[in-house]
Amino acid sequence: MSVREFVVLGTASQVPTRHRNHNGYVLLWDGEGLMFDPGEGTQRQMLRAGVAAHDLNRICVTHFHGDHSLGLAGVIQRINLDRVPHPVTAHYPASGRRFFDRLRYATAYRETVELVEEPVSGVAKRLAATPAYTLEARRLSHPVESYGYRLVEPDGRRMLPEKLAEHGIAGPDVGRIQRDGALGGVLLEDVSEVRRGQRFAFVMDTRLCDGVHALAEGCDMLVIESTFTDEDEALAKEHGHLTAGQAARVAREGGVRHLVLTHFSQRYHDASVFERQARAAGFDGELTVARDLMRVPVPKRDQGR
Repeated sequence: MSVREFVVLGTASQVPTRHRNHNGYVLLWDGEGLMFDPGEGTQRQMLRAGVAAHDLNRICVTHFHGDHSLGLAGVIQRINLDRVPHPVTAHYPASGRRFFDRLRYATAYRETVELVEEPVSGVAKRLAATPAYTLEARRLSHPVESYGYRLVEPDGRRMLPEKLAEHGIAGPDVGRIQRDGALGGVLLEDVSEVRRGQRFAFVMDTRLCDGVHALAEGCDMLVIESTFTDEDEALAKEHGHLTAGQAARVAREGGVRHLVLTHFSQRYHDASVFERQARAAGFDGELTVARDLMRVPVPKRDQGR
């Protein structure tokens, strides 16, 4: 049975707290695992969350500030210690290659796994295309080069039982028309409709910019930073971050179904303020204020999409 869920390993921003570890996230998608921004302590959080090194197929780093990347050394070494049997691909800003190299070889260890480096550059780039998804990156606005990531499932087709019955197609013939695209003069389009692929986006440290909106557009799940509350909007802009209200407006305007807020400044002790401000900004979809070690299912397919 396929599993599509988002595992939260850490939700703090620059400074961890007693209840929030540095960043770390894993998207489980039909047997593949995409890790995002492994901050310090990620390896231990994986253990607590029940995520194994064998679950990881890709590591996606948005930028090279420590709270988003210092855990790379431990994660990479754990992948090799556990002898993960498949290649693992690492995406990160090309301008930060020297930081990736330092973290990859921070200490001595035995390399047993093929770690494929595919740095990201430019404003927008397609990183991978598999039968299960296409992975894209978009440039964001932060004091250091930063990228957000977007995963898009290919569109499929949904069979319409009433149309199949109307054309007398049943049993093995359903599989034949799906495979061949036509059967006895009946086209696949006559008995089915487009089933829109699901979409997921991961947006970390950034000001509002075109890349944020492009990543969020039409997403079933948007994971996005809301480092500051709306009262500190000027501070957010100065340091290259978003507020809860800004993140929620991006989600509302993009038609996001499930909004996940994370990457909270240590200055805020009551996380409920982020939910209140997101709702006040007009977002009325499903909303999660992330907590360490929680698992958030990707929404079931919307039959209207």
